[in-house]
Amino acid sequence: MSVKTEGIRIAEIPADIEWAMLIAYHRGKLETIKESAFYEKYKMFSRQNDMVVGNIANDKMFQVLDDFFIGNITDAALVKSLAALKLGKQYTAVTPKGCSAVRVEREIPISHLEKKCLQALSEKKRAKGIAMANDICKQYRRTGRYFDEILESVGGGKG
Repeated sequence: MSVKTEGIRIAEIPADIEWAMLIAYHRGKLETIKESAFYEKYKMFSRQNDMVVGNIANDKMFQVLDDFFIGNITDAALVKSLAALKLGKQYTAVTPKGCSAVRVEREIPISHLEKKCLQALSEKKRAKGIAMANDICKQYRRTGRYFDEILESVGGGKG
């Protein structure tokens, strides 16, 4: 795949609380503070860019995010977990203009054996990531703020 970046608006988001809040916005988790400046910040961000570059979200990252959104872990545990997972970057086209900038150059078939090897490697990395994130979440159990506390402090919403 290739991306023709000329003339499109691209935002790069590091794996931090801003990234998590942008995901929260897109998942409808900020609806309770819809009238706040905090909500508007993420709404406008999403409208001002054609493409967003951010960390790849695998199943463990989704679990860590969900744990944050439902109040099982704090923002400190979330950010430390996201930083530790180091999954690489993904490009997400968020407007028709952004989508038109993406082109499939060619498809590369992989053999059954290559697929099996890649699956095994992926499972090994996944298990390591799960263990690492679990340790971090325990270490930062009472450090930082919970999602509902953040929403209450910026807009009076209940998580």
